[in-house]
Amino acid sequence: MDSIDNLISALKHSPENIPLRIYLANLLLKEKRYNEAEEHFQIVVSEDKNNFEGKFGLAQTYFHLSKYSPCIVILEELLEKEDNNEQYLLLISKAHLKENDIYLSREYYMKLIKINPSIQSHELDTVLRSSSNNNHQEEIDQDELKFIEKPNISFADVGGMENVKEEIDLKIIKPLLHSDLYKAYGKKIGGGILLYGPPGCGKTYLARATAGEINANFISVGINDVLDMWSGNSEKNLHQIFETARKNTPCVLFFDEIDALGASRSDMKQSSGRHLINQFLSELDGIDSNNDGVLILGATNTPWHLDSAFRRPGRFDRIIFVSPPDEESIMTIFKINLENKPCENIDYKVISKKTSKFSGADVKAVIDIAIEGKLKESFESGIPKPITTKDILKAIKRHKASTTEWFDSARNYALYSNESGLYDDILNYLKIKK
Repeated sequence: MDSIDNLISALKHSPENIPLRIYLANLLLKEKRYNEAEEHFQIVVSEDKNNFEGKFGLAQTYFHLSKYSPCIVILEELLEKEDNNEQYLLLISKAHLKENDIYLSREYYMKLIKINPSIQSHELDTVLRSSSNNNHQEEIDQDELKFIEKPNISFADVGGMENVKEEIDLKIIKPLLHSDLYKAYGKKIGGGILLYGPPGCGKTYLARATAGEINANFISVGINDVLDMWSGNSEKNLHQIFETARKNTPCVLFFDEIDALGASRSDMKQSSGRHLINQFLSELDGIDSNNDGVLILGATNTPWHLDSAFRRPGRFDRIIFVSPPDEESIMTIFKINLENKPCENIDYKVISKKTSKFSGADVKAVIDIAIEGKLKESFESGIPKPITTKDILKAIKRHKASTTEWFDSARNYALYSNESGLYDDILNYLKIKK
């Protein structure tokens, strides 16, 4: 276009003219000449870091070039200055949708709708909401929240944890394998187990292995799959997740960080949290539905924050302590994570004795530290140097067990808030007598 060519020519004679450069960049953006627009917007932003029009233009250009991450970074910065700007909110919602982050896309879109109820975006509406009776209260497509998988691991892939596996076997696996016997005694196939312990000790992995052990479907539920800003929608989301499990039995339904959804109601100030817990308890009881064949596992690092109603019979009536791996398990974890890596004469017994109270995540961190050290040595020669026992021991000295802080807190609950003996396993692990 002649006008664009004329502007480019004018800029050569007046390169410091920011308004002129922005005008040109916007024309290029309109003409879908995104690479050229990006170049000019970048110059504007580098010259004037407080130029919002230039930054928004650059964000738009990044979006059209499918550079969604830098687009989001710019928009987050702009929203810190103008948190109710409709253009910013609409574009960041679309960018998060392109990144498949449904939760954040919905969050920004709902804020935009609150500011301007008449707003419409076919792209966002199709995925994030449906309109009825001219009401913009969104209804999330629940299919986005469902993720059913068939794990290909079993208990054989879980090192140690024999007591935990035995408990799960008795409560979950045996009833499924011998359903006729249980029905003869009027026992339902299903129920719940709560796994608790320090982070990084394999609670999630164990839940997946449970599903794999019985060739069951597996649904992993996080807090973002349930919580919703609209009143009542969180309860609907939770109900839909349970319904999905009921339609796909046998199914292991796993709630990670369950304390975030089921915190003690006595600590809550908002009624919405209490309503969600009541819904959760109702789903566990199967009052309006049949939970036969739905095997429920929950994981938490802080069981003392969970509402006591969850621990009643028929709900999470088995509470199992998942401790850091023992020496045998630590050896297994080291062997698995060092497999196919250049190693030389690793003494697994020695290193396992030096990693008491280390979690599986800690073991991986130690190996990463050791590898970083060997990489520095290998840069000089260009030849991979093998990892030795000495390298692992040196890395262990540099890494503190992440479970230490958890045990400091758990010890107090086990000693002073343990009337029912619920946390005796913690005291036994720490070799503390009551």
